[in-house]
Amino acid sequence: MQPVDYTTLTAACSELRATWVPGRTEQVYQRDRYTIAIALRTLNGRGWLTICWHPQAARICIGDPPPRVPDTFTFSDQLRHQLGGFALIAIETIAPWERVLDLQFAKRPGEPPTWHLYVEIIGKYSNLILTDADNLIVTTAHQVSNQQSSVRTIQTGQPYELPPALTGTSPSLTEPYQSWQERVSLIPGAVANQLLKSYRGLSPTLARSMVQAAGLDPKQSTQNLEESDWQNLFQRWQQWLQTLLNPSNFSTDNPQPTNPQPTNPQPTNLKPTNLKPANLFQPGWTNQGYTVMDWGIVKPAKNIQTLLNSYYTNQFNQHEFARLHNQLTQKLNNNLRKLRQKASSFKERLQQSDQADQSREKADLLMAYLQDWQPGMKSITLPDFETNQPVKIPLNPEKNAVQNAQAFYKRHQKLKRTRDAVEPLLKEVQDEIQYLEQVEASLTQLNTYNTLDDLQTLQEIREELIGQGYLEASAQKSRNLSDVSQPYRYQTPSGFELLIGRNNRQNDQLTFRTAGDYDLWFHTQEIAGSHVLLRLEPGTVADPADLQFAADLAAYNSRGCQSEQVPVVYTKPKYVYKPKGAKPGMAIYKHEQILWGRPDQGRDYVIASASTKKM
Repeated sequence: MQPVDYTTLTAACSELRATWVPGRTEQVYQRDRYTIAIALRTLNGRGWLTICWHPQAARICIGDPPPRVPDTFTFSDQLRHQLGGFALIAIETIAPWERVLDLQFAKRPGEPPTWHLYVEIIGKYSNLILTDADNLIVTTAHQVSNQQSSVRTIQTGQPYELPPALTGTSPSLTEPYQSWQERVSLIPGAVANQLLKSYRGLSPTLARSMVQAAGLDPKQSTQNLEESDWQNLFQRWQQWLQTLLNPSNFSTDNPQPTNPQPTNPQPTNLKPTNLKPANLFQPGWTNQGYTVMDWGIVKPAKNIQTLLNSYYTNQFNQHEFARLHNQLTQKLNNNLRKLRQKASSFKERLQQSDQADQSREKADLLMAYLQDWQPGMKSITLPDFETNQPVKIPLNPEKNAVQNAQAFYKRHQKLKRTRDAVEPLLKEVQDEIQYLEQVEASLTQLNTYNTLDDLQTLQEIREELIGQGYLEASAQKSRNLSDVSQPYRYQTPSGFELLIGRNNRQNDQLTFRTAGDYDLWFHTQEIAGSHVLLRLEPGTVADPADLQFAADLAAYNSRGCQSEQVPVVYTKPKYVYKPKGAKPGMAIYKHEQILWGRPDQGRDYVIASASTKKM
């Protein structure tokens, strides 16, 4: 995940000052343990200032509105109590080249600040700290005791101290070309790494993109650079500083105390270039992430706020998707393994109970041939009643014939009771296995994150498993999404709409609420998979190609997706029923017809559909 560096932070704050300062605080909401959203009202509208102190994704930008669920965090409650109704009057940097901001709040614009909200965007040490006008800490997102750090403690009630200053040389527009080149090339090494080591304020991403914008390889050694390479790189260096140190990017009340732009910073031996004017940030998407410097942009962004919000929201969603998918997969695998072991045990006991009739027959034979028994016998061979074939019967020599027969009768009754008790238990376990295999089929198809709907679908599966008692509800608040997920949508060769459920909530929705009288319902026969609904208008008839299209996609979206062919049933939705007390996604059907679905062909349909949507 690309971290917010000093350049990106400066760009974001430049936009925030221009659009959202001053702005009145209307609400404070904590999305999760690392993210606060502050509702700001200006003359032009209302927006949510998102501040995150996540170790890998600390940032500040205008983000999406929070979900409509209760906020139970103590930290946000304290911020809400102190900042409610106050105006954000300034966003200042506390020191040159430091990624620490001072958000100042006052009763109204023009008055001295009453509260300071310090936003420290410094990697794993990121934090959010509220102080009063005297800079005494009132509350903090993360307190640091002297046992945790001997360098800097952060405790409520104590004065706020700045983070330790960074070491290294600060970049300067007034530095001559020769001095800059000597500093970067002093120790031979990869050119991008030497820029990082020689100056503060750069990030690996910025250094790499700067070198690439100059037409060089970031891993190329400084020893191998030609004079023209150095000149091109220095021009990019100057472009970066001219953009970064532009006075329009800073507050007029507290301009950045760095080197001013010189009238002629470049040495006379540099060739003129056609670089874009270096006075505005230019945000956009790159192949590796994003940039605010117009270097390597493959798609421009509307503004920096949208860029940052989209990038980090998408990154968090991907990480949450991977974590949740792994959690659910492990839980399902563990439960299925235990259930299959239990089913195997029940089947063994049923096989043993199959001997019940044999025990009764042996008892009947003993009672019929009492005269053939002799004291001390360990076994006796008697003719079968029906086949007249000899049957060898083991005996207890310490018991007489009647007692041995009674023992066989007792064994017959015990095995019979076992069957009566085990059969419903086995049926219950098999139904549970069938249900979890249905969920497993949904997870198998939902194995990569592409859109927000993928995460929502996965979260619905988690909520379903919590409701069914397979997962415990987490005490920690998760990132909630307000909308419900949607099924896959395809068009058949004749242009009919085909809907495919992605989880059991969607399956039930399609089968028992969306389906109409003229539609057709598809499902793999005795194989866990998605419910598939072919939507038909009154008076229309699906062609064989449409039916095969639906069968292929039903086969692909099932546990049989690795097979060459899979039997698929289809029928009218009115012939599909949910048994009383059945789990989500479970259904029975009748009056079905069978087609052979081809999973490989279904996969091709999915790939072709995805390519069409991208175009």
